[in-house]
Amino acid sequence: MRIATQAYLLTKDFPRTEAYGMTSQVRRSAASIPANIAEGYGRDGTATFVQFLKIANGSLKELETHVMLTARVGLTRDDDVAPLLNDCDELGKMLRSLIRSIQNPLG
Repeated sequence: MRIATQAYLLTKDFPRTEAYGMTSQVRRSAASIPANIAEGYGRDGTATFVQFLKIANGSLKELETHVMLTARVGLTRDDDVAPLLNDCDELGKMLRSLIRSIQNPLG
């Protein structure tokens, strides 16, 4: 949830012309991460949970791409996006580790 919150705060001052563009893309991908984790957890079976964790990881990569693009096109500065990208990197590691531990509980 922290990453989604950071993404909303990052985009709050984007130009109105980006409301249906980058603002929407960043927010949608960020909100999708915890939503997919929660939905997968609420489903039956570990295979389904793992699938939703993988979808969440895909949304995370999408968010990272959008955030890097905001800096490249001048909507943000590298300093503004660095903390969010660092948190994304950490969450990615946690998701991959959780997926591995569920798929390989003894190893």
